[in-house]
Amino acid sequence: MPASTDLVRLDVCGDPADLIVRFINTLDVEAGTDVLDTVDAWQSWLSAQGLGASFGRESARELELARELRDGLRALASGARAQVWQVGIQVALTDNGEVELGADTAVGLIAAAAAKVTIEKRLDRVKICPADDCRWAFYDTSRNHSRQWCSMEVCGNRAKARAHRERGAPA
Repeated sequence: MPASTDLVRLDVCGDPADLIVRFINTLDVEAGTDVLDTVDAWQSWLSAQGLGASFGRESARELELARELRDGLRALASGARAQVWQVGIQVALTDNGEVELGADTAVGLIAAAAAKVTIEKRLDRVKICPADDCRWAFYDTSRNHSRQWCSMEVCGNRAKARAHRERGAPA
């Protein structure tokens, strides 16, 4: 196990819930694109998140683990049960008695983000838009956790317009 100074700590990525949403959205159903289709694309995404230099060059195996983790997080965000997956993270106790999560791999850091959000009881706020042509992940900031759509202006309005047309259609 690496020393805690060798770890990339979770605090480098801002709010871990935001990192999870961005990671889930590496699969764009509407556009039909997947950032995790190649190691180079995965490496570019990590660089765009400010994590590219933290872990070195990613491998095909790490890319496969990233896809598995993303699929599991997508399932959880959709309200389904996800398969159990194992990804290495480390827990370090700081001098001031706080707990830090970290990892020595990019997938481990994203798993650490998911663990932190789960511990904070916020994972249920990471959701997937129910629109079949969207399926975009978002973080529900509503007070009562009731937000359904990634965007009320786009997906929500489409759904409301569709429901209105269906109510007005002759039987």
